[in-house]
Amino acid sequence: MSNPIILNEKDGSTFEQHEGDTLLRAALRAGIGLSYECNSGGCGGCKFELLQGEVETLWADAPGLSERDRRRGRHLACQCKAQGPLHIKAATAAEYVPKIVPQRQKAQLIGTSDITHDLREFRFRSVSGASFLPGQFAMLDLPGVDASRAYSLSNTANDDGEWHFQVRRVPHGKGTHVLFDKLACGDEIGLDGPYGVAWLRTDSPRDIVCVAGGSGLAPMVSIARGAVEAGMLKNRKLYFFYGARTPRDVCGREMLAQLEGFGDRIVYLPVVSLPGDDGEWQGETGYVHDLVSRALPGNLTGYEFYFAGPPPMTQALQEMLMVGHRVPFEQIHFDRFF
Repeated sequence: MSNPIILNEKDGSTFEQHEGDTLLRAALRAGIGLSYECNSGGCGGCKFELLQGEVETLWADAPGLSERDRRRGRHLACQCKAQGPLHIKAATAAEYVPKIVPQRQKAQLIGTSDITHDLREFRFRSVSGASFLPGQFAMLDLPGVDASRAYSLSNTANDDGEWHFQVRRVPHGKGTHVLFDKLACGDEIGLDGPYGVAWLRTDSPRDIVCVAGGSGLAPMVSIARGAVEAGMLKNRKLYFFYGARTPRDVCGREMLAQLEGFGDRIVYLPVVSLPGDDGEWQGETGYVHDLVSRALPGNLTGYEFYFAGPPPMTQALQEMLMVGHRVPFEQIHFDRFF
């Protein structure tokens, strides 16, 4: 049986869907910039209209679609597979064309290390090199888990084939249950990537601001490492904010301290929203977006912003930057997860 051919009537592009791919992954693998953010059903960035043909829907209740979307016959490209030739109407843009074409491969778990009480780094190795941009993520196919899980990378591209992920344990989460409790060193998983549009812009002349919360630590650490490797901090600074719920959730300093320029070109600024009454935490308290607003010197329009973390955090940051400080959208980079 031949692979389905999809025609996007919005821009006239066509692409082929190979076995195992969703419409979104097939388009990106073909070098077509179908709009998206999370690649896992949450953001709604890859909505499309089905004009002709049939699709298999992988997650009918994906939160990226509203009831109004469903009534109007819209679908999510990241949650649909073509059942034959399709005609669709989907938004595309040059910014979504992959800088590095994602590819499927197998990877073995080679090590883990705990970062906090519920945050752990998982290190995998693939046969081929690990090619990705700082700030991107990959889709992992874990044994016994029916759908791919998106996790951000914390390291940078390398010829050794190492892919490092920092994952927070989610109560009752199927993916994190396998990672934390089932997977052993030497076990093999499926890895597909890279994905994501919030990668480090090495051509920007502005100072860099990284804002992380929870497992959003991973892509921000990757961006900090990538900025150092690219020599970007010779003539600019990087401000790294970490928003934690409690003092025991604070992390990231040890990783940044290993980078050249830490304490001078790299400024680490943690904040805790629930410090407790025992006086254990002596640092900044409150929400991380408020700290960003008051701690950065000068006008916020002079910075390049990257952030990753829980949706309330990313939403508050986006509103604060764009509405409160008129930071151009082109200087704000994040992938929406749910």
